[in-house]
Amino acid sequence: MAVETLTETQMFEPKQGGDITYMDMVEESQPLGDSQIQKLFAGSSVLLTGGTGFLGKLVVEKLLRSCPDLKKIFLLARPKKNKTITKRLQEQFDDVLYDRLRKECPDFINKISIVEGDVGQLDLGMCPEDRIKIMNEVEVIFHGAATVRFDEPLKTAVEINVRGTREMFKLARGCSKLKAFVHISTAYSNCPQNMIGEKFYESPLPGDKLIDLVETMEEKVINNITPGFLGDFPNTYAYTKAVAENIVKEYSKGLPVALFRPSIVIGTSKEPVSGWIDNVYGPTGVVVGAAVGLLHVLNCNPKVKADLVPGDMVVNACIATAWKTAKEYPSNHEDAPPPDLTPPVYNYVSSEQRPLTWEKFMNYNEVYGFQVPTVQAIYYYLFHLTSSKFLYNLYCFLLHWIPAYIIDGVAVIIGKKPMLRKAYKKITKFSEVMAYFATREWKFDNTNTQQLFQELCPADKHLFDFDMSALKWNEYFYNYIRGVRVYLLKDPVETVPEGIKKLHRLKYLHYTFCAILGLLFLRLLWAMLSGVFSF
Repeated sequence: MAVETLTETQMFEPKQGGDITYMDMVEESQPLGDSQIQKLFAGSSVLLTGGTGFLGKLVVEKLLRSCPDLKKIFLLARPKKNKTITKRLQEQFDDVLYDRLRKECPDFINKISIVEGDVGQLDLGMCPEDRIKIMNEVEVIFHGAATVRFDEPLKTAVEINVRGTREMFKLARGCSKLKAFVHISTAYSNCPQNMIGEKFYESPLPGDKLIDLVETMEEKVINNITPGFLGDFPNTYAYTKAVAENIVKEYSKGLPVALFRPSIVIGTSKEPVSGWIDNVYGPTGVVVGAAVGLLHVLNCNPKVKADLVPGDMVVNACIATAWKTAKEYPSNHEDAPPPDLTPPVYNYVSSEQRPLTWEKFMNYNEVYGFQVPTVQAIYYYLFHLTSSKFLYNLYCFLLHWIPAYIIDGVAVIIGKKPMLRKAYKKITKFSEVMAYFATREWKFDNTNTQQLFQELCPADKHLFDFDMSALKWNEYFYNYIRGVRVYLLKDPVETVPEGIKKLHRLKYLHYTFCAILGLLFLRLLWAMLSGVFSF
């Protein structure tokens, strides 16, 4: 399929007749019939792991708002950074993300039950009483907890991503009312493959064997042999997510399970608020770094597809996956799937219906970013994508490291703390992680996901929309870049005029600095030539 291309003028055009789907003609108040997904969750209890992460927060909000008859959500959480679980959750629910939920369902907090635990621990770190309660009450499980640090030590990554998944299935096996278990993986769990279908692939190592190895070997030894374990995998995250899928395959026998694989998840498209995001992982880190004038180059093939998916649409697809699983196997026992039946796999990607290149991704961000520049910028926007490793290193040297040493040197002279070199070490590490995904392209099959959407009733297509073919990237990025400004940079829209003034000042300073460097270079060249000809 051809990649969507739009001129700058077209980016700002409103929808035309051919762009409008039947959902655009439906009024919010117009009845669409009963929601089958709402029926599934009515009176049901849900267990969610990873509820304090980006996707987890969206799952909690969506379930509570769009399934008002939901009985309870059990959130497995652990204390972190000297904060109790209660404090962490209180801060989470104070976020603007839950403003709409507070308005529509003021007593939503009564449906949330906090369960202290840790997926990185044996038995999930849960007390026996909580374990029994969950096994007696929970009907739907969303397992989304994982360490998403790409450079996580292998031992820790295995304990959380692999062993944690095994512990979740041990718990699920005892849930007498279980209707659906959705394991959230990643579309890149099998990234050494060029073509990734909606199926299980051979694991680099059996899950149980890998768990035994990290439990019996010293961590120092594990760290030394990690490259040998990884093989063609770029990092411990992708590697352990691949092995975790082996655990899903082996431990799901006889249980109503589905494997859900989203690609690169970014800010929300529409709900509960457009452009909401709370982290700088992946492409969003690139946007933030470039916007504030710190990141000037990325090792990236501009023509390669950037497989990005909005967070709210990912959550809708995930919830629909649970509905489909429960529909196929309404009971955990008599109607459970046969032991030899492999769980269905759903690849949720954009590259099939709405392909987008990295070049177009940055183009959108530049066009809309210049409309609302941030007041937190420290240098003028100057950003390049290059697939050449040589040019990438050259640009880094000229645009990152030379300025870093100069500015940090001045900081030391005037008694200030040097910071840029440390910042660029982190940026370089981040860029190297991004480069693997930004210089390669994968072909995904998402037939199951497309069929899932078509199977939804009209009400659910409206309430739980995840149809990538209807997404308009120009509209999406208009909101996305504003969301990055407001929710990540904490820069309210009221400061846009000030941001525009600062952008102009930085632009003049940039070109003045370039002119000075150019004159110095010419002066040096003149001196060298004069010396040569004087002989």
